[in-house]
Amino acid sequence: MSRISTDEVKHVANLARLAITEEEAEMFQGQLDAIITFAEQLNELDTTGVEPTSHVLDMKNVLREDKPAEGLPIKDVLKNAPDHEDGHIRVPSIMD
Repeated sequence: MSRISTDEVKHVANLARLAITEEEAEMFQGQLDAIITFAEQLNELDTTGVEPTSHVLDMKNVLREDKPAEGLPIKDVLKNAPDHEDGHIRVPSIMD
């Protein structure tokens, strides 16, 4: 007996705005049943004493602290600009 019906598969497909055929619904029913069966096997594991984790590796933030600092001098920034005027970078107009 399957743990998920074709009607449930169709309902999930509808929620995801996916159009599926009757054959696809039956195929996905079998695939989803296999996935549910596999996931249920995980409930058989003894996880007593296992700390909950969000990642298998010890991760830490490698970004620097965000501190305000002086930016580049305007004349150096304008060197890379294709066009500038009065200390501002000129860009092509995007609106009429």
